[in-house]
Amino acid sequence: MKAFSEFSTEEQPLDGRKSRMDDILNQKIIVTGFRIKTSNYSKNETGKYLTLQFEMNNETQIIFTGSDVLIGQMERYGQEVPFATTVKKINRYYTLT
Repeated sequence: MKAFSEFSTEEQPLDGRKSRMDDILNQKIIVTGFRIKTSNYSKNETGKYLTLQFEMNNETQIIFTGSDVLIGQMERYGQEVPFATTVKKINRYYTLT
């Protein structure tokens, strides 16, 4: 008998404990998944938001952000997941380093 996951084309939800961006700044994380969706509350230029799933301290966590810089980086480099990185705040924006 087939397992549902063998034929399902539905996107699986990203699970993990919800964290705040300030809680992960300047700490090493391992990005394990991401989703970019259109925001209902577009406060940024792209009108999108990013759900970033990662592991830190052996715990799976997620953050939600409208950071255009992080969205652009994940659009360009998302195919490299999983990868280790650090989220930095430079002036008024966040970036992966």
